[in-house]
Amino acid sequence: MALSPTPAQRRVVEAADPGTGRLRGTEAQLTGLVKRGLAFRHPRPPHDHFLTPAGHRIREAGGEPEIPVASAPASQDVSPAPAAREVFAARVGGEPSVAGAAGDARLREVRGAWQGLLELRRMTHPDGSTDRPCAWERAHLVRAAALALEAAGHRPAGPDGDDRSDDADGGGYRVRATPQPEAVAVHEPDGAALRACAETLERAGWQVGEHTEPRSRARYLLASPRKV
Repeated sequence: MALSPTPAQRRVVEAADPGTGRLRGTEAQLTGLVKRGLAFRHPRPPHDHFLTPAGHRIREAGGEPEIPVASAPASQDVSPAPAAREVFAARVGGEPSVAGAAGDARLREVRGAWQGLLELRRMTHPDGSTDRPCAWERAHLVRAAALALEAAGHRPAGPDGDDRSDDADGGGYRVRATPQPEAVAVHEPDGAALRACAETLERAGWQVGEHTEPRSRARYLLASPRKV
């Protein structure tokens, strides 16, 4: 779980450049923000520090940092954990209903998060490209893929087992961890919607293949971040 920034660190975050997320502060403050996952040190000289997507959420909302949800081992349940205390987390599908999960405010949050992620790509790739996932996305595969899908307007699945949900028919995407390294599975019962998810992920820099579940014969996607 990510630690909350200190008052001094929060002031550094709030003073970040609104366009690039560039930070100014003492070495201790910047190092503390990096440890909390709210900033990263650029690998090229002059090695400036910039906000991560979680740091951008802090700056925009003035709340608690995003709490990353770790991918569970293959032998454990990989259903998503509740989004309690998170300022922003992309919907992976199937999570419990939370206030503000839909509507214009949510749309602005998602679009802002996606733009922050593109900026993170630009700042961390040596060639400044934004067409392929960055290191943060490789460390948060499920959330990264879900953000690409939600930002493109795809519908996440409603709460699992909630017959009152608009998604009670089972429609909507679900992004889940897999035993394979650097790969997530995307489930969507509607064939056309599944193919649309594949197109979105490919445009976002992911390598995507369509597969069939051996037992249920249901189709699903296997997606991995493209490296080049």
